[in-house]
Parts: sequence; structure tokens; C-alpha cells
Amino acid sequence: MNYPAYFDYNATTPVDPAVLEVMLPYFSMHFGNAASRTHVFGSKAEEAVANARKQLARLLDADPKEIVFTSGATESINLALKGVWEANRHRGNHLITVSTEHKAVLDTCDHLAQLGAEVTFLPPDQEGLITAEQVEAAIRPDTLLVSVMLANNETGVLQPVQAIGEVAHKHGVLFHTDATQAVGKLPISWANSPIDLLSLSGHKFYGPKGVGALLARKTVALTAQQDGGRHERGRRSGTLNVPGIVGLGEAARLAHLHLPSEKDHIAALRDKLEAGILSQLPQTSVNGSRQYRLPNTTNIAFAGVDGELLLLSLNEIAVSNGSACTSATTLPSHVLKAMRLSDDLAYSSVRFSLGRFTTEEEVDTAIRHVARVVNQLS
Repeated sequence: MNYPAYFDYNATTPVDPAVLEVMLPYFSMHFGNAASRTHVFGSKAEEAVANARKQLARLLDADPKEIVFTSGATESINLALKGVWEANRHRGNHLITVSTEHKAVLDTCDHLAQLGAEVTFLPPDQEGLITAEQVEAAIRPDTLLVSVMLANNETGVLQPVQAIGEVAHKHGVLFHTDATQAVGKLPISWANSPIDLLSLSGHKFYGPKGVGALLARKTVALTAQQDGGRHERGRRSGTLNVPGIVGLGEAARLAHLHLPSEKDHIAALRDKLEAGILSQLPQTSVNGSRQYRLPNTTNIAFAGVDGELLLLSLNEIAVSNGSACTSATTLPSHVLKAMRLSDDLAYSSVRFSLGRFTTEEEVDTAIRHVARVVNQLS
């Protein structure tokens, strides 16, 4: 079967062959439970988990003891938001987030609102950005937590999390960021940031699916959302996914090694793709900030084209029109709608996300294919 060229790296990335190689022994030879410390099988697994924790900590300039392994970013986000709210309700009942967040944040906030929390959803500007001043204006005496994603999964827009975190701390408010799309694509220094909680997934940077992490400061009171064994320093119970964690660690090691050069290389390919499409199709425009965004992402609106038909016709490339988690819905992207795009433009927008294995030849193919299909549909 001839597969299309892949331009949907923000949905998921392929597991890097080097990651798969280090994982395989932990499915068979080193199959022990990391909590079984009385024999060599368990100690070998425990040692592997400890090494992966150090590898992830090195990538993020973090303390290994502040890493909680989870099943992925969605669980990490639930643990961060629900865990903070449950543990700190005596301090406040108000949360602040942004209307362009991933559904993992928005749905969790809606769940907490049903339990009695009060949530403020900040609107972005037309470029998808919010400001620290907006956050500060929304903070109340009972504000407990601010949650703002570092990089948007649909547009790649980067929020000013440093400034937002500083504002939150000035008012004694905790700050969480969903960094799922940024980890492995941008340098992140946990040690020098005002971020109290940070969520991530392994499969967004060439690790396996089903594993992720929450970075949580030791000082943050957090109620575990899974009981039964008090694993991960009491913050997340459950037998650890040793092969997955080993893969996550190796993915972090590779990202730390290659990030500076890889980031610039992918950005150059993204810019070539974007410029090629825009130059050949004058009715197109880029959604979101072109100054503050991920190096691998462009979200392009194709005015006057039926969005559903466009996606079906782009059969030589794999792309999407939004988050993989909302691809089953027929509604226009909530991210683009919050940026005040019309329904028609939101429907006819396509996200292109590039990655480690994208080639220049694939970019050339995509430019030609998109131009041909759009001209046929216009």
C-alpha cells in the first residue's frame, strides 16, 4: 500500500526506531514490576524507570523527583486541575483558562464547574493570543489556578507563559500549562519558569502512545485521582508502564540531543510549504500568529472551498482540520471560532504539521497537490 505523505505530526508522531529498540527488552526479558523491589526482575524495571525519569528531567531542566508518570497528557491535565482543586478548595474556588485550550482542559474545567467550581474562559485575539494583563484582570481573591497551554495544537500559537506565570505568582495563584505540543519542539527550562504544573505526552515527540507525565512542584498540594498503592510519591497509583516509560525517556534523550538543529530544519521546511501554498493560491491565509508559533505548524484557510470535500480530496497527503480528539465532530474548530473566523473559513482551514521524518520532496509534493486540488474545487 502506498501511504500518503504525513503532515499530521501534531496528532501523533511515529515512534523513533531508536525508541522502539530500547523498549523491546522490557516487554520480554526485563518484564518485572518496578514496584517489586525484592528480586532482580523488579529492581531492573525500577532502575529503567529511574533512568527514564532522569532523561525526561534533563530535557526539561527539571528535578526528577517532581515527575509523575501517567498514561498521557489527558490524564496529566485531569490530575493537575482536579487534583489542585480538590486539595485546595479551602483556599479558593475560581479557575482561569482560555477558550482555545485543548478539550482535555476545557472538558475538565466543565466537569469541575458541575461540581461547584467557577471558571473564567478568556477569549484570545484574532491571532489566538492572550496577554498577562488579561489574566491579571481576571484574577480574583478566590482564584486558585490559572491553566494556559504553551503551544496550541491546531494553530501552533505560543502563549506568553512566562509572563502569565509571573502574574499568577504575584497574586499567590498556581499556574498549570499544557505543554503537550511544545515538549521536544522547543527548549523548556522548568527550573527557571514560574510554572507549577506541566503536562505532556510521549507520542507527540516520537515516543509511544499511552505514556506521559505531569511535572508538579513539591510544594503543590495535589489530590491523587487514582487510589491503590500510592505509587509516584502518592500522586498517581497504578503499576507503572515500564516499556512505555523507557520509550518516553529515550524519546526525551533524543529530543535533548537533536532539538536545536531539528527545530531550525523543520521550521525551514514549514516555511517553504507555507510560502509555496500561499504563493500559488492567493485566496489563502494563515490562521494565528506567524511570529509566536511552533516551528513545525501552519494552519491555512482556503477561502471559497468546501472544507469537507477539500480534506477528502487531499489523498496524497495526511493532514487534518483540527485536533485529533475532535475529528469525529461536524462542528467547526472551537479554536478558530474563538479567534473569530467565520464558520465557512473555519471549516475550510487545514492544519499542516511537520516533523523529524518530513522530507523536502514531501513538501514539494504537498505544495503541488494542494494547489491542484484547491484549483479544481474552486
